[in-house]
Amino acid sequence: MGLISNGTTIFDNGAMASGFGGSLNFISKATASSSASIEFTSGIDSTYKEYIFYWVNCHPSIDGTRLQFNLSTDSGSNYNVTKTTTFFRAEHNEADTFTSLAYKTSDDLAQSTSDQFLTAGTSNNNDDAVSGYLHLYNPSSTTFVKHFVSRVHSTNSSSEPFSMDDFIAGYGNTTSAVDAVKFQMSSGNIDAGEILLFGVN
Repeated sequence: MGLISNGTTIFDNGAMASGFGGSLNFISKATASSSASIEFTSGIDSTYKEYIFYWVNCHPSIDGTRLQFNLSTDSGSNYNVTKTTTFFRAEHNEADTFTSLAYKTSDDLAQSTSDQFLTAGTSNNNDDAVSGYLHLYNPSSTTFVKHFVSRVHSTNSSSEPFSMDDFIAGYGNTTSAVDAVKFQMSSGNIDAGEILLFGVN
């Protein structure tokens, strides 16, 4: 047991940590190397009620492509879970002449089995990449739909680069357990980068 004291009162820091929320538990990491997709087909089960995917410096092989994801209920044989989502974006160009905060109706889904976009068209310049996270809640439930939220930063494919901050939320409209998740670019490969999977106590 670890203790914290302010001189007069002693606290159990383990009890304090549990009161403030859970801890991250590393499950697995996938490293892209000209990869058509990255799939997590194990480690997503009833062990945790929340899972977080972090992608770090995922670099597309083709300019202007978009990172996207989908869910599976059959261990990755099919990625076709019906989804309803919402999508908005903040953006700012390098020249400081344009900013925007807008809902992106063309990027949301309404009862669609299509992949969900996570970014705008991303530059494949050597110094550009995509980083962000996806929270997936209680994927093993056989009672409720599967909620998720995501936030992603990328640099737009443009002669004048933009900083793009994308916010996505929605649900997989299934009461079957979700047990696999796939990430890929809308065209070409994930040239480089890492995606890490954690469970939350």
